[in-house]
Amino acid sequence: MNKNLYQIFFDRFCTLENNICFDVPGQKNWSYKDVDVLSSLFVSYLDSIGLKKGDRIISQTEKSVASIGLYLACLRMGVIFTPLNTSYTLSEVEYFIGNIEPKLFVCSPDNYQATSPIFEKYSVPNHRALGSSDDDPFLKEILELKENNIIENCSDDDTAAILFTSGTTGKSKGAMITHGNLSSNAFALKESWDFTENDTLLHALPTFHVHGLFVALHTAFLSASKIIFLEKFDIAEINKNLKNSTVMMGVPTFYSRLIGEKDFNKDLYKRMRLFISGSAPLTEKTFNEFKNKTGHSILERYGMTETGMITSNPLIGDRLEGTVGFPLPDIKIRISNNNKILSPNEKGIVEVKGPNVFKGYWRMEEKTKEEFTNDGFFITGDIGQIDNKGRLTLSGRSGDMIISGGFNVYPKEIEIILNTIDGIKESAVIGVKHEDFGECPIAILVSDNSDNTIESDFINSLLKESLAKYKIPKSYVWINSLPTNAMGKVQKKDLRFKYEKILLN
Repeated sequence: MNKNLYQIFFDRFCTLENNICFDVPGQKNWSYKDVDVLSSLFVSYLDSIGLKKGDRIISQTEKSVASIGLYLACLRMGVIFTPLNTSYTLSEVEYFIGNIEPKLFVCSPDNYQATSPIFEKYSVPNHRALGSSDDDPFLKEILELKENNIIENCSDDDTAAILFTSGTTGKSKGAMITHGNLSSNAFALKESWDFTENDTLLHALPTFHVHGLFVALHTAFLSASKIIFLEKFDIAEINKNLKNSTVMMGVPTFYSRLIGEKDFNKDLYKRMRLFISGSAPLTEKTFNEFKNKTGHSILERYGMTETGMITSNPLIGDRLEGTVGFPLPDIKIRISNNNKILSPNEKGIVEVKGPNVFKGYWRMEEKTKEEFTNDGFFITGDIGQIDNKGRLTLSGRSGDMIISGGFNVYPKEIEIILNTIDGIKESAVIGVKHEDFGECPIAILVSDNSDNTIESDFINSLLKESLAKYKIPKSYVWINSLPTNAMGKVQKKDLRFKYEKILLN
């Protein structure tokens, strides 16, 4: 039986091939039949330049239906697809090209000339520019080709994609994601979130990331759902298209911005059945404010590049603010500390095992071995605890943990309280160097009002009601906005670099 992910998609949407797949505002609609044909045309191109199963390509393109057609063609052929963030610098791109050794590199037209010397340096045999418009020259060339409807025979263990993790230290690692990883996760999410062909997904995420490419699109493809495909998150476009949508997947920033939008009202979201958040922690403040304004409880889930989605709050039942829910079907999680498995409600490192977990890091066998336990659990590096019902609550990354005077300080515990204080829009707690304690927590704060900050003594008085003295930040720094990556995740390494000596000055 062919376990190629594209075969699995095709088996499910072929009877609904006239359903709209992509509704791109301002452009034509693409049916599932149209998308199937587009992928077969890209297969013709890839075949013409000699690509075969197991070869690798890199795509650093703007979001478009054409770029998804290229991805699906790679799935069909068993070619390994590596998407890159469009904001990566040339030096970062050079590292990825040297590491992956692609047979084809596709980038946006704006970056083609600047990237060309790298192609030559690493002898990349094929490189093309692909834009996002309907009249893009490369797309026009593709549309003139004859269909090639091959779907290569693949096993669950065949690598479908290599995605680079945004490593906090050293160079990024390429996580090898298999056809089986992707299909198992897609089925689990379709079941957990009850996706059907009657759903319309509002998609405003980038497509170089697990969230936008795998979680959102794969769930829709399995269901033959309609996808309103927005170039990016834009409040006006979101408001315009929400009324025709039933599900939206976003990062926490999407929801905090919607809360503050005066035109965001119940007439816009009356058809919506589900708002989903991920890629960065959703604050309890945002969860509660969104629920109070809309009556909808945002469904938060938890995943990683290496695992896809691991847990989800329930579709039916209580969604508790500050938690990321229960393990998805066929996935096991546990909490450990120094190789000891902890009991419910004890805090430690989250470990996960299941068909969703990646096969290893590309060309990093030793690093792969380090990240797995002897009994096959992947060590996520996230700190969390599981309650008596099996619900997971996260406390941040183990690398973010602060050891102050011998005591462990978990930033998330402090941030949860800071984010409830009137006048604080968002916060990030980091550890910085301290002469006596080794390191101490400080809080980086963003105000609700740029003309107003809150006295440190007042913040301390509120924190002391809930936290031990050693957990109280030694300093508060007010800035205009927290540094985030493309998925809205706060880049604490940037903050640590900037403020690491603030208490020594």
